[in-house]
Amino acid sequence: MDTGFLADDILDQLPTGTQLGATRIGGVDLNNKRMRDALSAVLALAPAPHGFTVSEFAAKVHAMTGTSGIEYSVRQAAYDLRKLRGKRLVDKPGRTRRYHIPPQAARTIAAMLTLRDQVIAPILAAVRSPRMGRKPAHWTRVDRHYEQIRVDMQTLFNDLAIETPLAA
Repeated sequence: MDTGFLADDILDQLPTGTQLGATRIGGVDLNNKRMRDALSAVLALAPAPHGFTVSEFAAKVHAMTGTSGIEYSVRQAAYDLRKLRGKRLVDKPGRTRRYHIPPQAARTIAAMLTLRDQVIAPILAAVRSPRMGRKPAHWTRVDRHYEQIRVDMQTLFNDLAIETPLAA
């Protein structure tokens, strides 16, 4: 049996604000590049056996994105981790300064990033601009799947009377 591990309402609940203790904090917006970079860094640090600190997290974001300490400060890193704690994607046990990623949260983060970057974005890009020219001589299975989804999405949009603008 194939079991899904993303909750049904996860994509609806992530962008909404939450409360951590007495403090209200913002939600996790996957359309925000900074938050996607933070999620990628958290996922990269997940296997750390003793967890990671805010400064290690900020250093990982800097290493992965090529940004400097001015563009992404330790203060911003702490706030991003606080938002992830509010959504229970990151744990901070007791009064320690180290953060841990539960296995289920790591799976959820990996699934969300993969869905956004490898599934949703290419499908929307393909639906927006129709295929021009000849098809490739050698298609992979993934290419065939994307093409079928693109055709089905275009049909669905036509049935719903939604126009997709052509690329300029």
